[in-house]
Amino acid sequence: METLANLESFVKSAETSSFSEAARRLALTPAAVSRNVGMLERNLGVRLFQRSTRKLVLTEAGERFLQSIGGNLEALQAAITDVSSGASEPAGVLKVSLSPTFGVTHILPLLPELLHRYPLVRPEWHFENRPVDLVTEGYDVAIGGGFDLAPGIVARTLAPAHIIAVASPAYMANRTPPTDPSGFSQFDGIVMRSLRTGRIRHWAMRNAAGTEMTALLPETIVVNDPAAMREAARLGLGVAMLAVPDVLPELEKGILVRLLPQWYADAGAISLYYASRTLLPAKTRAFVDLVAEAFKRERLAERFAGSLGEHRSVRT
Repeated sequence: METLANLESFVKSAETSSFSEAARRLALTPAAVSRNVGMLERNLGVRLFQRSTRKLVLTEAGERFLQSIGGNLEALQAAITDVSSGASEPAGVLKVSLSPTFGVTHILPLLPELLHRYPLVRPEWHFENRPVDLVTEGYDVAIGGGFDLAPGIVARTLAPAHIIAVASPAYMANRTPPTDPSGFSQFDGIVMRSLRTGRIRHWAMRNAAGTEMTALLPETIVVNDPAAMREAARLGLGVAMLAVPDVLPELEKGILVRLLPQWYADAGAISLYYASRTLLPAKTRAFVDLVAEAFKRERLAERFAGSLGEHRSVRT
């Protein structure tokens, strides 16, 4: 009977067309993955891959075998997880994707607690400004917004993703605050060019009365990263439109001030994304629950809500 390791190595190699990439996702060496696949081929008596220096290509027999396994491998993995979860603590590589500013500010501080509770978990956290493909890229969890919910992926909402206008007290010292978003045309704008579209993002803001108005900031300074926008605002270079989580510490310390406290833009939600298996791996469940606990304990959903207008602000 084939071992689970041999089957996992075959499936990951087929999905990625690479022993090296399969090894990275399975936390093995390329030699170990190649050895597992070779053992499987010897036991079956057929060649499953055509090997070249560039990539692996499934043979006709390999294609049939992959189709025959189908979802059975995932069911077997889930069964093993279910049986072992009561007898062992969460363990293994925990691969997570997070946006750099949000992740470093709000999720990375949870790492000591995670490792204290679950010392056998090995974090592999990627800080990146892009929606990842959890299944294809081998992530256990992603945190952010704007992800397409592919089949088999669920989203657990953590907090609203609200965008607000901020500037430094020094920049606003001799300026009259705007009375509505149209007034931003009189200020220096710190804006971001999207890495995906190449366009400058301008936001439509709304207030409690439901009025909507586009905030057209002048493109005085253009960057491609929210952290750079925040730092430029801290330096007194102009007004920036940023997500509340990215500037919350600066607002609470008075390093930045919020303009138009009754106005905000709605960018959707900040969510946890993970595979919708009936039985999540113990490491994934532990991480998801820990983050949810922290958001509740720190009241982050309320603190991230730009619609409340509670953050330190400059009023007209």
